[in-house]
Amino acid sequence: MLSKNNSIVLSKLKYREYDLIVKCYTEQRGVVSYLLKGVLKSKKGLSKTVYYQALSQLQIEESYKPNQTLHYIKEVKFNYIYKSLHTNIYKSSIVLFLAEILSNVLKEEEKNEGLFEFISVALQYLDNEDQFTNFHLLFLLKLTRYLGFQPENLENEYGYFNLESGIFEATNNGIYSVSGVNLTLLKRLLGINFDTLKTLKITAMQRQEFLNMLLYYFELHLDSFKKPKSLQVLNDVFH
Repeated sequence: MLSKNNSIVLSKLKYREYDLIVKCYTEQRGVVSYLLKGVLKSKKGLSKTVYYQALSQLQIEESYKPNQTLHYIKEVKFNYIYKSLHTNIYKSSIVLFLAEILSNVLKEEEKNEGLFEFISVALQYLDNEDQFTNFHLLFLLKLTRYLGFQPENLENEYGYFNLESGIFEATNNGIYSVSGVNLTLLKRLLGINFDTLKTLKITAMQRQEFLNMLLYYFELHLDSFKKPKSLQVLNDVFH
């Protein structure tokens, strides 16, 4: 059955000698993997790989069969053409990092239009923004809402945040309790959107420590979560 599906590229993997497997997060069916046969065999086919860069936003005409693991793409075009996401070294490091995170945490083969729209709109914001050094922090924090472990914000005047339970607390409960600068940043980020993110001024070290805390928070709440291999590159670029 042929149908059209808006998609965001999560990853691509060489398969056999000339094929690619491309994993996408789609608007209509969640995570879908496509087999691109022979795409690496000719110059014409190779030129099509430009569509499948990390987090590209595509409209795909697909041949989808519910009982298959791999599906096929009949036609593809850009749904949104990035101006800077793949050419700006700072933005591209964020893109590779977030693509690895999303590929890791998005597993469901069912639609979630709210999550798809969040990712799509956030990436378009990043593409057009000049001040973006803290973008990935807010993106990950907002992503927790869709993954089911958004920090509880009702009692955020408390002096501690418990990474294990995901709630703010009045007392220190050991190794999972966050306080100090990380707590201040957490409260601040919970209260802003992308359009006001540029008002957040922090040092490279504070950014790195807060990111490490966020990744640990993901580890505690997602059994299969692994720290991204691209984390070191991201830290090096923004150090």
